Amino acid sequence: MLGSLIASLDNPQTAAAVIGAVGMEGLAERVEKAAAAEAMEPAAYLAAVVRSFMETASDDHFVQLIGIMNRAEDPSLAAVRAILHKVLPETSEA
Repeated sequence: MLGSLIASLDNPQTAAAVIGAVGMEGLAERVEKAAAAEAMEPAAYLAAVVRSFMETASDDHFVQLIGIMNRAEDPSLAAVRAILHKVLPETSEA
């Protein structure tokens, strides 16, 4: 199911639903800001960074991801949440 979710992230409605469902404060704003910096639509940017992670992740990252998915009620959403924590970390404002 993770593959289906990742494949559908280009859809703006799917991307918005995922952003809302992962429960990461400020994620929508971080995606919009990062997408604008790359001259991309937010859904396309979200899809690109998640897919890039999946294509380039180390074995350690995949082992961590599998562990997260095994413990989760919704494994696909948990995996995307973990990926987004890695590729779009929260910034601390001092």
